[in-house]
Amino acid sequence: MRVRGSTGMGSGSCRRYGIVRRMIAAGLFATVLLVGFIVLDWWYFNRSESQAMRYGCPIGAMTWAVEPMSDVACSRRFGSASVVTISHGWALWFPDGGRILLKPDCRRFASRFRTAWPLKGSVEVQRGPDRTLVVCTKRMPWSSVVLTSLWFLLVGGGSISFLVSFALHDGWSTMGSLLLGVGVLALGLLVLAFGLVTVALAYRIENGRLMQVWEEWQRAMALSQPERS
Repeated sequence: MRVRGSTGMGSGSCRRYGIVRRMIAAGLFATVLLVGFIVLDWWYFNRSESQAMRYGCPIGAMTWAVEPMSDVACSRRFGSASVVTISHGWALWFPDGGRILLKPDCRRFASRFRTAWPLKGSVEVQRGPDRTLVVCTKRMPWSSVVLTSLWFLLVGGGSISFLVSFALHDGWSTMGSLLLGVGVLALGLLVLAFGLVTVALAYRIENGRLMQVWEEWQRAMALSQPERS
């Protein structure tokens, strides 16, 4: 009897160990996939190619009307290398699609801190009979947008689910439980507020850098708005 009991306990421990081992392996696999997704996403986002120029989540756009500008004139302004170096970044011209890539260089700014929400400008030149529209689309890496959204959903959804579960189990019936629920709710709101402030400050920094590169590129190209009749 003792031998059978010890054998049963051993088999149960082995099963639990196997479950834990599979859970650890699944967690490691998910971590590798997440890191790979972030690395590949940022790598392709920062590539200076015509196909990669439109890569990224669009989060805003700027439109500017200028005087008519031909491909010859644009190529002449960019030079043979199709690159215009400006004070805080550079602009790349792709003649095949009439596209321009604006990329800020964090190392050229007074604050070299790089956030997890970088921005680049995807510029398209749309020519008309009397004017040319320069449309700059602000783009951010997909991993930054997806992970930030998941984080907010996790914190917000977790707080709401806790309140619902707490109320269903009569958590508000006593003063002690009431204080516990209010404390957890306040903690969740504090975490959400901290995340919102962090994302807002990071976006303000990155957007300010992109706007500065945008204005410097306009001055370097000597673009002027068409006169109104």
